[in-house]
Amino acid sequence: MKTYIEQHKERFIEELFSLLRIPSVSALPEHKADMQRCAERLCELLLEAGADRAEVSPSRGNPVVYAEKIIDPSAKTILIYGHYDVQPAEPLEKWHSDPFEPVIHDGAIWGRGANDDKGQLFMHLKAFEREVRLGLLHHNVKFIFEGEEEIGSPSLPEWIREHKDMLKADICLVSDTTMISESVPSINCGMRGLSYLEVKVTGPNKDLHSGHYGGAVANPITVLCEMIASLHDEDQRVAIPGFYDKVVELSDEDRALLSKAPFDLEEYKKFLDVAELRGEKGYSTLERTGIRPCLDVCGIWGGYTGTGAKTVLPSEAHAKISMRLVPNQLSSEITELFKRHFESIAPPEVKVEVKACEGGDGFLIPISSEAYKAGSRAMAEVYGIEPVPSRGGGSIAVLAEVQKILGIDPLLMGFGLERDTIHSPNESYLLKQLFAGMESLSLFYKYY
Repeated sequence: MKTYIEQHKERFIEELFSLLRIPSVSALPEHKADMQRCAERLCELLLEAGADRAEVSPSRGNPVVYAEKIIDPSAKTILIYGHYDVQPAEPLEKWHSDPFEPVIHDGAIWGRGANDDKGQLFMHLKAFEREVRLGLLHHNVKFIFEGEEEIGSPSLPEWIREHKDMLKADICLVSDTTMISESVPSINCGMRGLSYLEVKVTGPNKDLHSGHYGGAVANPITVLCEMIASLHDEDQRVAIPGFYDKVVELSDEDRALLSKAPFDLEEYKKFLDVAELRGEKGYSTLERTGIRPCLDVCGIWGGYTGTGAKTVLPSEAHAKISMRLVPNQLSSEITELFKRHFESIAPPEVKVEVKACEGGDGFLIPISSEAYKAGSRAMAEVYGIEPVPSRGGGSIAVLAEVQKILGIDPLLMGFGLERDTIHSPNESYLLKQLFAGMESLSLFYKYY
């Protein structure tokens, strides 16, 4: 693959840039036409790479890109999943360059989607292209690229159910995650689920003059802050009754295996510019972000936040809350537990509304599988060291649905790094990781 990359490097970069220039932001309705345009461009690239069939398939939301190449109906089939939608680029003033006009500097591609997930998705196109053009492909390959992952994949499970027979495969191969470091590759054996909600606390029926009413009427912002503060106990455990009921405690042996992943606590704090860390008592930092559930406030607002002073006691306060869940915790159940609890702790001075926004379940895969062993062997050959099995702290909610509906396990061979700052300004992707991913995926075909 190294030779093939060297021969076609300039073309690869320009093709990837053609995807990165399309602002396919699923969260913003004004980019609806861009979603279609990006899906159509992916179809073109898939056909050029060697797919026998590629189409933009309508769904209840943004279109799904489907493609396939069938070598032999009796051969193993690899289903490749990725997403072409990206996060909003705001705040734009914090970008060093135009987020949708990609550039290369310091050995990396900079731009929205450079890593998540256009850059990683693109690695699969080129590994597949190489296998086809050199006559090495001995698997059937199918692709599904969705345009709603960044908003929780609301349409894809229904689309998968409708096309279940067409999507039959032996494994679902995914590159949409990070590895531990450039020198220590890893393969995610599981990811956390998600329950994401918005809460609203209402006090008086209108904004009030804080001089006339302050001290006599409950302030919804203060009440909301008190309620949020009560959601963790002194050991930083989530204080919602029933929250941990289905959480499986890992054995000492499993925790010892996960602890083999190299981790420098001081470097971690330095990277984040924090003096100390905080998390659930009794667990390491890697365990807190991989095998344990958590609850975080992602946004909070209310009252006047503009320039200067406006002495107002607000009518409403709002917050967005994210709960990352581990396998066996069902998103729908946790959402209901949160709703009941949050409503029950509201004082009589306010009214509370809880709205579920998005969610999905987590999953685990065995490291004894043939696919995992093939992926491990491929990455070991490229990086010179066997990858470490790890548990992802993020969520790709739809993969649990893939596992349930199609009856196949996802294999997460991700090549991103923490330095890539996905979802933030100045997202980037190291060229050497892009090309190492192509090599590893090409070798996966060889060893699976």
